[in-house]
Amino acid sequence: MPKHVDPEARRRLVVDALFRVVVRDGLQRTSLRAVAAEAELNIGSLRHYFASQHDLMQFAMESMIDRVSSRLLAHLDRIGDLGRHPRTEQLRLTADLLAELLPLDEERRAEVAVFVDFNAAARTNPTFGALSRKAATGTRRLVRGVLTRLAATGTLHPDLDLVLETERLSALLDGLGLTAVLHPDVLGPQACVDVLATHLGGLSLPGESPRTTR
Repeated sequence: MPKHVDPEARRRLVVDALFRVVVRDGLQRTSLRAVAAEAELNIGSLRHYFASQHDLMQFAMESMIDRVSSRLLAHLDRIGDLGRHPRTEQLRLTADLLAELLPLDEERRAEVAVFVDFNAAARTNPTFGALSRKAATGTRRLVRGVLTRLAATGTLHPDLDLVLETERLSALLDGLGLTAVLHPDVLGPQACVDVLATHLGGLSLPGESPRTTR
């Protein structure tokens, strides 16, 4: 009898293998054959999912967006109503949430590597433009949402321009992620969380700065 294959389990296997290869070799040099070898599958099995290198790259970005989005939604559910927490705790919870976008461990490092490589490819390949824009707007929507929640609880300085602060914080997250992936010896995980916490502390009314957890 033919062996039953769980499509979702196979998909997770391929995604994990794909991300490992991207971190090691870069997205542009990630081939179907390399991913198949990493996942310990034959090339024919992988071609069931991808017809080309283009399909593989798009799948990598879509998978990255899905994984990060699911994790962020779960994190938001755990936080619940920010207003029930003291000011310092609100900032800490917010810093921990946004730290999901930074390469602080192996999983997040792989996701940020995919993000960086894909956006570099999207600059000259318009077919990737929609996904690249989706990621950029998703980050800003998240940042604007958490800043709005903090402002509603009276934690932030009342005269802040949230539109401007959304762009400033989004740019900070992008810069931290890019530098930490390209130069982990220059910017390590603890430095990332310290910079993020200090930035959030600067947006808040006088009090302690948040301390993030990795």
